[in-house]
Amino acid sequence: MNIKSLLFGSAAALVAVSGARAADAVVVAEPEPAEYVKICDVYGAGYFYIPGTETCMRISGYVRYTASVGSEFSGYDGKWNLDKLDASRGVFNDQGTWSKETKIVLNVDTGQETEYGTLSTHAGIKANWGTDVDGAGFSGNTGAAALDSAYIKLGGLMIGYADSIFADWTGYAGAAINNSFIQYGDDHNTNQISYTFDAGNGFSAILGFEQGQHDSDVIDSYVPHVVGGAKFTQGWGGISAVAAYNSVWEEWAAKARLDVNVNEQFSLFVMGGYGTDDNVSRNDYKPWGGNWAVWGGGSFKANEKATIYAEASYDENKDIAASLGVAYSLVPGFIIKPEVNYTKYGNVAENGALAGEDGWGGVIRFQRNF
Repeated sequence: MNIKSLLFGSAAALVAVSGARAADAVVVAEPEPAEYVKICDVYGAGYFYIPGTETCMRISGYVRYTASVGSEFSGYDGKWNLDKLDASRGVFNDQGTWSKETKIVLNVDTGQETEYGTLSTHAGIKANWGTDVDGAGFSGNTGAAALDSAYIKLGGLMIGYADSIFADWTGYAGAAINNSFIQYGDDHNTNQISYTFDAGNGFSAILGFEQGQHDSDVIDSYVPHVVGGAKFTQGWGGISAVAAYNSVWEEWAAKARLDVNVNEQFSLFVMGGYGTDDNVSRNDYKPWGGNWAVWGGGSFKANEKATIYAEASYDENKDIAASLGVAYSLVPGFIIKPEVNYTKYGNVAENGALAGEDGWGGVIRFQRNF
């Protein structure tokens, strides 16, 4: 074989091998189009469509840190539960140090339109850890997560676990942190079924049946607690009322409230409550002392960042409470609230060793909403 034949043979072999490799080349598949999350603005800010569905979802909540300090009451040996801030159990401490609590709440809400109206759900999970005046953990504040609220709504029908209608319908007093020394309605949740009618012109009404919140108020038969209310809201403010019948104690209570928006910066409210105490002095629907109680207050938006608020309350037992504070939005979503409180127990037998005592306290709260 001569050199020329050898060169031609080698070139033919290389071409054949190259052709075989070209036939076996890997073809890279084109990526599928990405499915981006779509904004859902039907139910308010923060909702988005769950991919592949017509259901909208929102994730929200807050992280909060609260610290308190106050004067000593002689004969007082309790703790201050900062989660509920029931000042009647301590707007003060007896060890001359701070009481503190850190809390997180995580909420998941969904909404979807149906032939029967909006189908929505809500689930809230909370966890908190506090320290009492001598540094020990609060009873129940173990840091473990617990159910805060959970319910289903279809149109006006609501079924689930949430704040009592009696506390929620007329609003939670004002902006004060320490607004439960004279309670306007127990702030523990309860299982309930309710129906809300919304006329669309500012008028709405509600009728509900509740299980009860505390052991002594949880229903012990097939007869539920009955709660009903009505309200009318407009640009100038609103008027609302609610009434409840406690089937365990066979007691009833009612509240009425007036809100007035004086202008864009200044608003006022006044609320009054009355309840029977023939069989028990206090219950889920009449947690204040005596038959009647009044609450009032207002807020003034000093500028875009700071809102000044003040509240006061008084009941038939001659208990007194007052709060003054500022809600300051350092940056959007982050609020700092310093507050000063005054409380006085009425000189009645129900207050025991605290009868006639008074004291001052202070609270500061840092809260990041998201």
